[in-house]
Amino acid sequence: MHDLSRLSGTTALITGASGGIGEAFARELARRGADLVLVARSGDRLEELASSLRSAHGVRALTQKLDLSEAGAARAMHEWTVEEGLEVGFLVNNAGGGVGGAAVRADPEAVAAMVRLNGNTVVDSTLRFLPGMVSRGRGAIVNVGSASAFQPTPYLAAYGGSKAMVQSFTQAVSGELAGSGVRVLAVHPGVTLSGQRSEEVLPAMARMGGERRPEQVVATAFRALGSGRTSVVDGRRYAAFTTLTQRLPNRAAVALARKMTQKVLSGL
Repeated sequence: MHDLSRLSGTTALITGASGGIGEAFARELARRGADLVLVARSGDRLEELASSLRSAHGVRALTQKLDLSEAGAARAMHEWTVEEGLEVGFLVNNAGGGVGGAAVRADPEAVAAMVRLNGNTVVDSTLRFLPGMVSRGRGAIVNVGSASAFQPTPYLAAYGGSKAMVQSFTQAVSGELAGSGVRVLAVHPGVTLSGQRSEEVLPAMARMGGERRPEQVVATAFRALGSGRTSVVDGRRYAAFTTLTQRLPNRAAVALARKMTQKVLSGL
């Protein structure tokens, strides 16, 4: 992909586009001239956003209502784009979910659905859209992870593990693509003010990472793509914290994460 500031003629697909970081990506990509495919479970919200972006930027905006936590959802999404004759040149794997709490009391079905959404679907959709980009010699894939990807986090064990998968997978694939013209990036937000749950958690976390907003995450991602980076943590304080935890002995890092998570959960 060439100049990311002008994306006219590019079709961008964004998952989890009905709000938060996904919606912010959609708005920024439309501003840069990209046509859009918006995917999420909320069909009404998607249509409202698509209509707004068509009017504001004169871009084409299609929607697909789809639950990406279901098995086979990424395949269905890709097949739909093929049937529509779309060549996706910018993919944002943003759809994700969080299930927290003690592992001993976890609902295995709910956790499995989260892991499919956060991990399996990211891998599956990347593998399905990547060959077309490589064959055309241009493209970009942004996989949205989490600052929790960088250390095991008690009470968010499966969530952090699924985001660690995003980081490892994205870094490995990026290592295969040198000279291909395709950029692959993992962007890792901290707590981001993007919905009701974020409104509840944010005050307890603000002293550590500060108040981050979806538009800041998107700006961080585009700066990283422009500089050729393949992984970035959004926000200086979150980035510093993840660097610190990686330097600590594993036992100390886990103990610190446990203490912080317990404090947050006890305040909800």
